[in-house]
Amino acid sequence: MPVFAQHNREQLRRMYLEAWRKYSAAQPLEPLEGQIAAVIAEHREYVPLLESPAAIEADFTPEGGRENPFLHLGLHLAIREQVATDRPAGIARIHRDLTHRLGDAHAAEHAMLERLAEALWEAQRRGELPDEQHYLQRLQAL
Repeated sequence: MPVFAQHNREQLRRMYLEAWRKYSAAQPLEPLEGQIAAVIAEHREYVPLLESPAAIEADFTPEGGRENPFLHLGLHLAIREQVATDRPAGIARIHRDLTHRLGDAHAAEHAMLERLAEALWEAQRRGELPDEQHYLQRLQAL
Protein backbone atom coordinates (compact mmCIF):
# COMPACT_ATOMS: atom_id res chain seq x y z
CA MET A 1 0.00 0.00 0.00
CA PRO A 2 1.37 3.46 -0.90
CA VAL A 3 2.71 5.45 2.05
CA PHE A 4 0.41 8.40 1.50
CA ALA A 5 -2.75 6.26 1.28
CA GLN A 6 -2.52 5.62 5.01
CA HIS A 7 -2.89 9.31 5.94
CA ASN A 8 -5.70 11.81 5.91
CA ARG A 9 -5.34 15.33 4.53
CA GLU A 10 -4.21 16.88 7.81
CA GLN A 11 -1.61 14.18 8.45
CA LEU A 12 -0.21 14.54 4.94
CA ARG A 13 0.03 18.29 5.24
CA ARG A 14 1.73 17.98 8.63
CA MET A 15 4.23 15.61 7.01
CA TYR A 16 5.12 18.28 4.42
CA LEU A 17 5.38 21.03 7.03
CA GLU A 18 7.50 18.88 9.34
CA ALA A 19 9.84 17.84 6.54
CA TRP A 20 10.36 21.47 5.59
CA ARG A 21 10.82 22.54 9.22
CA LYS A 22 13.48 19.87 9.77
CA TYR A 23 15.21 20.69 6.47
CA SER A 24 15.24 24.41 7.31
CA ALA A 25 16.70 23.66 10.74
CA ALA A 26 19.37 21.40 9.20
CA GLN A 27 18.05 18.45 11.19
CA PRO A 28 18.40 14.86 9.99
CA LEU A 29 15.65 13.75 7.63
CA GLU A 30 14.07 10.40 7.00
CA PRO A 31 14.34 9.37 3.32
CA LEU A 32 10.76 10.39 2.51
CA GLU A 33 11.22 13.69 4.33
CA GLY A 34 14.29 14.30 2.21
CA GLN A 35 12.29 13.75 -0.96
CA ILE A 36 9.55 16.09 0.23
CA ALA A 37 12.05 18.78 1.27
CA ALA A 38 13.84 18.53 -2.08
CA VAL A 39 10.61 19.18 -3.98
CA ILE A 40 9.69 22.07 -1.70
CA ALA A 41 13.17 23.58 -2.17
CA GLU A 42 12.44 23.72 -5.90
CA HIS A 43 9.20 25.62 -5.19
CA ARG A 44 10.25 28.56 -3.06
CA GLU A 45 6.95 30.29 -3.86
CA TYR A 46 5.25 27.81 -1.50
CA VAL A 47 7.64 28.30 1.43
CA PRO A 48 5.74 31.15 3.15
CA LEU A 49 2.60 29.03 3.17
CA LEU A 50 4.44 25.92 4.33
CA GLU A 51 5.97 27.84 7.20
CA SER A 52 2.49 28.82 8.40
CA PRO A 53 0.33 26.60 10.59
CA ALA A 54 -2.65 27.91 8.59
CA ALA A 55 -1.54 25.67 5.71
CA ILE A 56 -2.99 22.64 7.46
CA GLU A 57 -6.56 23.93 7.28
CA ALA A 58 -6.37 26.00 4.09
CA ASP A 59 -8.71 25.11 1.26
CA PHE A 60 -7.42 25.26 -2.26
CA THR A 61 -10.33 25.12 -4.68
CA PRO A 62 -10.53 26.05 -8.34
CA GLU A 63 -13.29 28.49 -7.38
CA GLY A 64 -10.95 30.18 -4.92
CA GLY A 65 -8.36 30.64 -7.65
CA ARG A 66 -5.50 29.24 -5.56
CA GLU A 67 -3.33 26.39 -6.73
CA ASN A 68 -3.07 23.58 -4.21
CA PRO A 69 0.63 23.45 -3.34
CA PHE A 70 0.25 20.08 -1.62
CA LEU A 71 -1.27 18.56 -4.76
CA HIS A 72 1.42 20.12 -6.94
CA LEU A 73 4.25 18.88 -4.73
CA GLY A 74 2.63 15.45 -4.43
CA LEU A 75 2.42 15.13 -8.20
CA HIS A 76 6.14 15.86 -8.41
CA LEU A 77 6.81 13.13 -5.86
CA ALA A 78 4.60 10.70 -7.77
CA ILE A 79 6.37 11.38 -11.06
CA ARG A 80 9.77 10.96 -9.43
CA GLU A 81 8.67 7.60 -8.02
CA GLN A 82 7.30 6.54 -11.41
CA VAL A 83 10.54 7.50 -13.12
CA ALA A 84 12.70 5.78 -10.48
CA THR A 85 10.75 2.53 -10.86
CA ASP A 86 9.95 2.95 -14.58
CA ARG A 87 6.32 2.26 -13.85
CA PRO A 88 4.41 2.47 -16.01
CA ALA A 89 7.02 0.92 -18.23
CA GLY A 90 8.54 3.52 -20.53
CA ILE A 91 8.01 6.56 -18.34
CA ALA A 92 11.71 6.80 -17.43
CA ARG A 93 12.58 7.11 -21.13
CA ILE A 94 9.87 9.73 -21.65
CA HIS A 95 11.19 11.72 -18.69
CA ARG A 96 14.78 11.40 -19.95
CA ASP A 97 13.79 12.59 -23.43
CA LEU A 98 11.77 15.51 -22.05
CA THR A 99 14.61 16.46 -19.72
CA HIS A 100 17.00 16.50 -22.67
CA ARG A 101 14.60 18.51 -24.84
CA LEU A 102 13.62 21.00 -22.11
CA GLY A 103 17.09 21.14 -20.56
CA ASP A 104 16.02 20.40 -17.00
CA ALA A 105 14.44 17.50 -15.08
CA HIS A 106 12.19 19.83 -13.11
CA ALA A 107 10.82 21.35 -16.32
CA ALA A 108 10.18 17.83 -17.62
CA GLU A 109 8.21 17.02 -14.47
CA HIS A 110 6.15 20.17 -14.90
CA ALA A 111 5.31 19.12 -18.44
CA MET A 112 4.22 15.71 -17.14
CA LEU A 113 2.21 16.93 -14.12
CA GLU A 114 -0.92 17.88 -15.98
CA ARG A 115 -1.08 14.50 -17.73
CA LEU A 116 -0.76 12.68 -14.41
CA ALA A 117 -3.42 14.88 -12.80
CA GLU A 118 -5.77 14.17 -15.72
CA ALA A 119 -5.19 10.42 -15.47
CA LEU A 120 -5.85 10.44 -11.73
CA TRP A 121 -8.94 12.62 -12.04
CA GLU A 122 -10.41 10.41 -14.76
CA ALA A 123 -9.69 7.25 -12.77
CA GLN A 124 -11.29 8.72 -9.67
CA ARG A 125 -14.35 9.78 -11.66
CA ARG A 126 -14.71 6.25 -13.07
CA GLY A 127 -13.91 4.59 -9.74
CA GLU A 128 -11.12 2.59 -11.37
CA LEU A 129 -7.34 2.44 -11.43
CA PRO A 130 -5.66 4.87 -13.84
CA ASP A 131 -5.32 3.68 -17.43
CA GLU A 132 -1.53 3.44 -17.67
CA GLN A 133 -1.44 3.04 -21.44
CA HIS A 134 -3.61 6.10 -22.03
CA TYR A 135 -1.45 8.04 -19.56
CA LEU A 136 1.73 6.98 -21.41
CA GLN A 137 0.18 7.97 -24.75
CA ARG A 138 -0.53 11.43 -23.38
CA LEU A 139 3.03 11.71 -22.10
CA GLN A 140 4.46 10.55 -25.44
CA ALA A 141 2.47 13.32 -27.16
CA LEU A 142 4.47 15.90 -25.23
